[in-house]
Amino acid sequence: MFRDFPRPTRGSWSRRRVIGKAEWTLKGQYPRFIVTSPKTCNGTARPLYEDLYCTRGEMQNRIKEYQLDLYADRTRARTMRANQLRLWFPSFAYVLICALRRIELPHTRLAQATCGTIRLKLLKIGALVRVSVRRIKIAMASSRPYAQEFSPARARICTAAR
Repeated sequence: MFRDFPRPTRGSWSRRRVIGKAEWTLKGQYPRFIVTSPKTCNGTARPLYEDLYCTRGEMQNRIKEYQLDLYADRTRARTMRANQLRLWFPSFAYVLICALRRIELPHTRLAQATCGTIRLKLLKIGALVRVSVRRIKIAMASSRPYAQEFSPARARICTAAR
């Protein structure tokens, strides 16, 4: 059940709009409230809550996952270039993990996995890197945990990259 109502503030010139969601779960009452400005949020309570507030929360979860699971908050270098390079690596990893999630992982046991879980179970494995003049080859062990999830995902991403 959704409900919205105005809430006056201390100053007579400002007002706030409160959107409430009343829900009853197995554990009991679960009320939630959002306080917004009436000028910025026009519309009924349900679309504002579901389309604006819930999507904003999901976006904040992705940012938190990017910072904590991929260590994107490590910018302690003295120069801007070094910090920029330190942010590029987790950004590339996040793009790779998002591609894995979208292309291959929806039909596996890692469908709901976080970035940290995907990094630990699929990407953080031992490999032999050979660098030549023209190419870089990465040789991974054939017997490793989660090989049945990683091999098809790797093949599809390599195909998509060409």
